[in-house]
Amino acid sequence: MSYLMNSEEILQTIQMIEQQHLDVRTITMGISLQDCGDEDIQACAEKIYEKICKSAKDLVKTGEEIEQEYGIPIVNKRISVTPISIVAASCKSDDYTILAKSMDRAAAEIGVNFIGGFSALVQKGATESDRALISAIPQALAETERVCASVNVGSTKAGINMDAVKELGHTVKELAEKTKENDSIGCSKLVIFCNAVEDNPFMAGAFHGVGEPERVINVGVSGPGVVYSALKDCQGKSFDEVAETIKRTAFKVTRMGQLVAREASRRLDVPFGIVDLSLAPTPAQGDSVARILEEIGVDVCGAPGTTAALAMLNDAVKKGGVMASSQVGGLSGAFIPVSEDEGMIAAAKEGTLCIEKLEAMTCVCSVGLDMIAIPGDTTAETISAIIADEAAIGMINNKTTAVRLIPAVGKTVGDSVMIGGLFGEAPVMPVKTAGCQRFVDRGGRIPAPINSLRN
Repeated sequence: MSYLMNSEEILQTIQMIEQQHLDVRTITMGISLQDCGDEDIQACAEKIYEKICKSAKDLVKTGEEIEQEYGIPIVNKRISVTPISIVAASCKSDDYTILAKSMDRAAAEIGVNFIGGFSALVQKGATESDRALISAIPQALAETERVCASVNVGSTKAGINMDAVKELGHTVKELAEKTKENDSIGCSKLVIFCNAVEDNPFMAGAFHGVGEPERVINVGVSGPGVVYSALKDCQGKSFDEVAETIKRTAFKVTRMGQLVAREASRRLDVPFGIVDLSLAPTPAQGDSVARILEEIGVDVCGAPGTTAALAMLNDAVKKGGVMASSQVGGLSGAFIPVSEDEGMIAAAKEGTLCIEKLEAMTCVCSVGLDMIAIPGDTTAETISAIIADEAAIGMINNKTTAVRLIPAVGKTVGDSVMIGGLFGEAPVMPVKTAGCQRFVDRGGRIPAPINSLRN
């Protein structure tokens, strides 16, 4: 099958790149580390370093060559690896910070922006290795630059592991404290999932699933600015026409992602996995999901109608994407990370957009409560309860949800957390302070819902 673009598509793509912030957000190489286990943790760390460096040695160079030859911006080159709690299960030591530093050293050597997979999957319970990894997260992320961590605490099939949820509230608090000199930035590299996917190319939640091949190329494409621009021609038109416009635009964006993914796969001699068509915003003007929702018709993101507009947007993006590629995967939808979206930053500062409204919005989009700064004195129990609420949405609705909160030490509502780059600026948002200690302290597992019984 040919994936060449015709002349009209090429001209449209040039316009989208030059004027509407279209880019390939990431080329992510997934690497299996299942053969790197060792009783000696130092030996395990060295195997991890060598495997990553050998497997991805040409990733950055190849991405840069494609970028130059095709004129398509490729913002990040990234790596995801097998969850480290699986790789390190045979290690006699429980100081997994050593392994995080090995990952960071390999990422620096290759020149990638981030490496994901300092992860554990504990939706039905935790092994000793899972517990060691979760305990190591604060120190590991505080002492590394490129390493990202994730923990999957629930799924539609397994329910929600509330023991892990309780512990992770304290993990987030400890990580914030360890990185308080930099506005608790370490918390931006930790995602807590329900129904995590194995082929996600986006950070901080990417890991290389155990069902994936030895190596794989996954590409994440982003184009909020392109959708926003297309909707400028839909003023006064019906929702049917708005949805159709979004679908056609998503089709074009996905075609570009497929072209880059297949070219990277060919040059690196690594199987092509998926294109993740996610509307991932940036702090730049004109590259905002919030502004798309406002163009659809709400005056300010967070006003009544926002959730319905987002549901239509998310669905239309998916429909357009699957028509352009048979290998759409990952998260593929509309992201709503507050700090990374210029329109959401403005709506949060204005007070129209609150955490409760964001939680409602996560019922209909990808992925969850993302990049939200909260007061530094927010309790660990409150953070755990927020994680549980978001995991419940994912579990019941059979979708991926996630939490990435930044309890900014020493800051309160009205302050801002300056993270920089693609992570942007996060206004500190208020959190309900009514108690939830008794709820969190129950422990155990919230059972899987009845809709999990599908066989």
